[in-house]
Amino acid sequence: MNEIIKKNGIKFGVISGLFSVFYVLILYIIDYKLFINIWLGLAILLGFLAIGIFQLSELRKNLGGFMTFKEGFSGYFVAALIGILISTTFSIVLFNVIDTETRDLIHDALITFQVENLQKWNVPSSEIKKVVEGMKENPQFSTTGLLYGILKSLLGSIIFGLILAAIFKKNKPVF
Repeated sequence: MNEIIKKNGIKFGVISGLFSVFYVLILYIIDYKLFINIWLGLAILLGFLAIGIFQLSELRKNLGGFMTFKEGFSGYFVAALIGILISTTFSIVLFNVIDTETRDLIHDALITFQVENLQKWNVPSSEIKKVVEGMKENPQFSTTGLLYGILKSLLGSIIFGLILAAIFKKNKPVF
């Protein structure tokens, strides 16, 4: 892998990881119920998308104004992987070592939120019960849940990375 791509990926991976640590800390300090706010979650997702756009823009510039799809995707993936690992490590320490009580409060709030939404959609109570049992078996903020979240985050990052790499690629002219 090109040294420019590695440096760019590491730099923006650390930036996105620190962004994640910062927003988790802010939500944690203000109110644990913010962790289940859909609109806030979408705003944070847009923040990560903005970081990715800026990253690939800078990478293409650093590569002399041209960037293949592979170079763009590789740089984005390196950054996403580093950012996800930083974020997950921080969340594991915060919610499974430092403050398990807040982890449990968030989990209970997530279950309540899910039940309320399913009831709004007139989902049968037997189905709601199955969903709740599944959520209790696999708490999202447990160490296992957070490690499983790495896979989901990587999948989402791969999709964003493919799209952004396609948008930002610019091949050198052939003479």
